[in-house]
Amino acid sequence: MRKIQVQGVHHITLTGADRQTSIDFWEGVLGMPFVFEQPNLDDPGQGHLYFDPGDGRLITIFTDEARTGDGRRTPTEPGCVHHIAFSVSMASFLQAVERLNARGIGHSGVKDRGFMHSIYFKDPLGLLIELAAYLFEPPAGRTHAEVLMAAHRIRVARGDDAIATGHVADALEQLAHEAPSLSESRAAADPYRKG
Repeated sequence: MRKIQVQGVHHITLTGADRQTSIDFWEGVLGMPFVFEQPNLDDPGQGHLYFDPGDGRLITIFTDEARTGDGRRTPTEPGCVHHIAFSVSMASFLQAVERLNARGIGHSGVKDRGFMHSIYFKDPLGLLIELAAYLFEPPAGRTHAEVLMAAHRIRVARGDDAIATGHVADALEQLAHEAPSLSESRAAADPYRKG
């Protein structure tokens, strides 16, 4: 038996309401460019809208002019989507509460997750949306996932329940320490010692 190796998310398709509600939310609230449209090839009575969330991948929405949403929370039973998280810069994140409030969109307020900050709110159809901003940048050539894996190992070794900024800081130092150096010692040093 062999794996089928994936290389990233290609796209996520959601069932939307009407065309304009979808455009107003995905582009008008979240700023995702509306890049492509065609009929749903499996159900030509529906539209299929494509939006770019900022990384060149796609969020696509099946639309139907007869469908409306009531804003109640979408199902969260096993097998259902709990929420979708979108990455935002810290500069945008720091404006999110004000901008959601200005639109009258209810939200969770800022949640500190130890390695990122999050804000949660529902789309017009009740799907929970998360805006997430990392509290760190990975070393050059490394990914956020690699930093989180290193922080996880540090957290587990210390017996801590959840990742905190200290675990992330130590993971960043550990990963940077793996980079080549001409120094004989990579240990912390005191250049201010008297001597």
